[in-house]
Amino acid sequence: MKIQGKMFIWLSVFVLAMAIVYGVWSKEPAGTTALFLAFGLCIMVGYYLAFTARRVDAGAQDNENAEVSDDAGELGFFSPHSWQPLSLAVGGALAFMGVVFGWWLLYFSLPVILVGLFGWVFEYYRGENRTQ
Repeated sequence: MKIQGKMFIWLSVFVLAMAIVYGVWSKEPAGTTALFLAFGLCIMVGYYLAFTARRVDAGAQDNENAEVSDDAGELGFFSPHSWQPLSLAVGGALAFMGVVFGWWLLYFSLPVILVGLFGWVFEYYRGENRTQ
């Protein structure tokens, strides 16, 4: 994570320089603001990665002599049979359609989003998957 932290911090320095140059040269506030916000996001991610790298063990990406297989292994648990992301996608699509067609559509999308969210969070607390 040290490498990624340094990359984001250097990227934030570059984005800051480009924001200053763009703001002075173009005098256009929207793009300048967007570049300064991108600088803020880059510095937050870079600081988080650098801060976290000091507290965790060095990974394979921090070793110059590491092979690709050194970083192999389990990445986490992903539910292979969950229908909840589909419910969230349908609810999100309805919500974004509400921005286009009318805010009243959010009344129909919010229950769909909440059902998908609660179902996803509590998926392994009840039913046949309770013991996993």
